Amino acid sequence: MPTIIPIRDLRKTSELSELAHKKQEPIYVTKNGYSDLVVMSSEFYEYLVQSNKIDQAIYEAEKEITEGAEPIALEDVMEGLNKKYYG
Repeated sequence: MPTIIPIRDLRKTSELSELAHKKQEPIYVTKNGYSDLVVMSSEFYEYLVQSNKIDQAIYEAEKEITEGAEPIALEDVMEGLNKKYYG
């Protein structure tokens, strides 16, 4: 279940920080009963950003394949990387 707090609770910065680090999920902040902000720990934010980068790379690769790009076998890629980095 998501954590929802009123905007006035943003004044309790230490408690909010502790809650964000403990929960490791977004904390939804409401203003006049409506969703207004989302607060999260920097660790959780970095996790989301990294997940999004991976998802974006997969999406782009799948799009290239559907547009006619030739897939490359894993063995060929590994061989090329080994030659490049290990001679």
